[in-house]
Amino acid sequence: MKYINPVNTKSWNILKDHFNKIKNIHLRDLFLLDPNRFKKFSIFLENEILVDFSKNRITENTLKYLLDLAKEMNVKDAIKLMFSGAKINKTEDRSVLHIALRNRRNFPIFVDNKNIMLDVNHVLNKMKDFSDSVISGQWKGYTGKSILDVVNIGIGGSDLGPYMVTEALRPYKNHLNIHFVSNIDGTHLSEVLKKISPETTIFLIASKTFTTDETITNANSAKIWFMRYSKDKSSLDKHFFALSAHIENALNFGINIKNIFQFWNWVGGRFSLWSSAGLSIILSIGFNNFEKFLNGAHTIDNHFYNSEYEKNIPIILAVISIWYTNFFGSETEAIFPYDQYMHRFSAYFQQSNMESNGKSIDKKGQKICYQTGPIIWGEPGTNGQHAFFQLIHQGTKLIPSDFIVPILSHNNLRSHHIKLISNFLAQTKSLAFGNIEKSFFKKSISIENNIKCILNKKDENFLFKQCIGNQPTNSILVRKITPYNLGMLIALYEHKIFVQGHLLNIFSFDQWGVELGKKLAKDIYENISNLEKYESFDSSTQGLINFYRSFYK
Repeated sequence: MKYINPVNTKSWNILKDHFNKIKNIHLRDLFLLDPNRFKKFSIFLENEILVDFSKNRITENTLKYLLDLAKEMNVKDAIKLMFSGAKINKTEDRSVLHIALRNRRNFPIFVDNKNIMLDVNHVLNKMKDFSDSVISGQWKGYTGKSILDVVNIGIGGSDLGPYMVTEALRPYKNHLNIHFVSNIDGTHLSEVLKKISPETTIFLIASKTFTTDETITNANSAKIWFMRYSKDKSSLDKHFFALSAHIENALNFGINIKNIFQFWNWVGGRFSLWSSAGLSIILSIGFNNFEKFLNGAHTIDNHFYNSEYEKNIPIILAVISIWYTNFFGSETEAIFPYDQYMHRFSAYFQQSNMESNGKSIDKKGQKICYQTGPIIWGEPGTNGQHAFFQLIHQGTKLIPSDFIVPILSHNNLRSHHIKLISNFLAQTKSLAFGNIEKSFFKKSISIENNIKCILNKKDENFLFKQCIGNQPTNSILVRKITPYNLGMLIALYEHKIFVQGHLLNIFSFDQWGVELGKKLAKDIYENISNLEKYESFDSSTQGLINFYRSFYK
C-alpha cells in the first residue's frame, strides 16, 4: 500500500476551501436549516447502539468531502490489510490482529503461513478451564483453601484495559475480589497486600515481554511476600500465573509452564484485553460473559470491515475528529460516560489513542506538517459537569466531546437514572445551542453589538452568563452496559483510532517514546544506586539526583 501525505490529496484541499466557507456557521443555524438533520446524521446499529453525530459543525457536503478523503487515502484497503494479517506495524515488523482474538466465526487468519486461530482457541479453552476451576472453588491454594482474591499485576494496557472492563461490568461479577497493581510506587502493592491472604490469593503477572520494570518489580515483591508465609517454593505453582508473549522470561521468573497463558507479538499491549491479558476479566465475570464480550467486539469488526463509508461508524467518527484537529485547530477530545461503572473508560482510551497516534514522523520517516492525535481526557457525568464543564461552555477552546449513556440502568434507584439522562441531554443541547435565543440577533450587526442591544439594563450580568454554544458533541446511546454492548463500544473506538492513524499517515502500533523513558529510567537507577558521585547527565537531572541522594547518606 502507498503511503500518502493527506495534505497533498485533492480531498484535503477541497476541505480547506470548504472550511473557510462554513467555519463560522453556528450549530443553531444548521439545525434550523435542516429539520431532518438528526435522521441524516445518526446511525442505529444492531438495535443496541445509537450514534448521533448531528451536533457536529458539519454539513452534508462536509461529511461527503471527509469521506472522500477516506476513500482517496484507501481506508478500506488498509482495513483489509489489517484483517488479512499483513505486517502493518512496520517499525516492529508485526501484524496487528486483536481482531483475531474475538474472531467468533473462526475464519482462518494467517501470520507467517500459520493459521493463528488454532493457538487463539487453544488459549481460550485453557482460560475457560482455569477460570471455571477457580470460580467454582475447585482450584485450591497451598493450604487447601479455595481462592477468594485475584491480583492482576501489570501496567499500561495490561492494567488499564482489564481494570476498565471489570469495573464497567461490575453488575456481572461473581464472589471473587479482583485487585489491580500497576504503579511501581510501593504504596500501590502494599495497600493491596494488606487486604488479602496468601492462602486464598492468586497473582496474574501480565506483561507482553515479561521484562517491564514496573510489573516485574511488583511481581518480585509479591513473590517475596508470598514466600514469607508459604516457605515452600513449590507452592508458587498454585498461586502465580503469567500472561505473556515471552514464555522463556516467564519460566525464568519461576512460573510453571502450565501456569503460562500465552498471547503473541501481533497483539498490541493497549489492545490486549481480548487476549490472556484479560484473564482477570474472565475471573471477574465468568467465561460465558467474556464470550459475549468477544461477540460484541466481533459484531463491530464485521460492521467495520463490511459497511460502506457512509454507514461505517468508526470511519465517520475518525474523519470528524480529523476535521476538528486539522481544520478547526482543536487540540483535545473529551469522552464523558454517563455511567458510574464506566469511570475508567476515558482513561483507557486516553492511552489507546494517545499512545497510538501521538507521533510526529510519517510512514516515510518525514517530519509531519499537520496535527496528529488529539489529547484525550474525560470523567464520568455528572461529576464532570461540576468540575470542568465551565471551560467547555464559556472558555476559549473548542473541545469536541463524546457523551455515552445507557438507556437502561443496572440500578433503578428512584428517579436517579431519569435525572442522569436529563443531564446528559441538557449538556449536549446547551453545548450545541448555548443560551442566546436566535430571535435576539440581527444579521446586520456583530454578535457583540447584538448582545449589547439586548442587555437593555435588565440584567447587568448578562455578558457573564452568556453561553454562545457551537461546541460539537457526539451522543452515543447504548441500550444497556452488558458484556456484549461493552465489547461493541470498545471495538468502535479501537477502529476509530486505526482509521485516524491511517488518515494521518503514521504508524499507530508502536510506541518508541515510551521505550525511551524506560531506558533512561534504567540508566538513572544505576546512577542513583552508585554510592560514588558519577557525573553523566545534564546539570538539572544530576543536581536532582545528588539532592535526592543527600537524604540517604
